[in-house]
Amino acid sequence: MRTFIAIDLNKECKAEIIKIQKTLSKKNLFNGKFTEDENLHLTLKFLGEISEEQVIEVKKRLTEIKFKEFFAEISEIGVFNKDFNKIIWIKLNGKGIWDLQKQIDDKLKDFFPVESRFMSHITIARVKNVSNKSGFLEYLKSIKPQKIQFLVKEFSLKKSELASVGPKYEDLEVYSSIKG
Repeated sequence: MRTFIAIDLNKECKAEIIKIQKTLSKKNLFNGKFTEDENLHLTLKFLGEISEEQVIEVKKRLTEIKFKEFFAEISEIGVFNKDFNKIIWIKLNGKGIWDLQKQIDDKLKDFFPVESRFMSHITIARVKNVSNKSGFLEYLKSIKPQKIQFLVKEFSLKKSELASVGPKYEDLEVYSSIKG
């Protein structure tokens, strides 16, 4: 099954992102697809297609992760590459994100490559084409998301089923922070 490890967003963060998506949609600056409301999340590690046996081992290893709850905050909007802008993202800041992602990498390094270019981002849209690239990039720069902070108390191992209407995500296991 196709799997990944993620942090879900709170309602306020999702509402802010949805507001930005609607604003972008009205501007008609690109052709593409916006991430569905229920699918907005931060991917800590993409595992890809793995077997049932690997899922069992991943679940076991992730239970060994100990992390304290931490605050995360949405910040700037952008694209990965100014010349080839296929993903529009919103950055998620918080030192705890990096610590948690590193722990996940450490626990799974025997099975999956360590993330060499992890960037804490939420994909809000996938771009097919842009007619006016400079206007598009200029407009993205002008968007200033409201800095919404939320407490991260858990992360999830999720499975992704691809469908014609878009992917459907389901939690396979949820891992909570330690107390104190």
